[in-house]
Amino acid sequence: MSGINGIGAAGGIQQIMAMRQQIIDRSQLLQQIRTPDAGVPAEQGTPAGGFTEALKSALDSVNASQTRAASATDAYEKGETVDVAKVMLARQEAGVAFEATLQVRNKLLTAYQDIMRMGV
Repeated sequence: MSGINGIGAAGGIQQIMAMRQQIIDRSQLLQQIRTPDAGVPAEQGTPAGGFTEALKSALDSVNASQTRAASATDAYEKGETVDVAKVMLARQEAGVAFEATLQVRNKLLTAYQDIMRMGV
């Protein structure tokens, strides 16, 4: 029995080490993404430009997801596509993206209302 447990323990250690390496790799990738490139000029203009651009790109992504879902549904209805799983997956993805956007909107609206209620 100790031989089997020894193999299992060694396999567990290898799995832990592999997971550790994946975490380190992803951490390094995130640091590279967060660090601006030297060749890219800093944003000029309003301080809210970064937030505005991020919000616009997120909304564009949601819109693209909904467009893909609509085109997949249309293709299924016309008989061009027979894979109902892909159609349902696209529709669910669009629904989740819309719900997430709605939640963000609600949080932003609540934050705005809280700021407006503050006394100066």
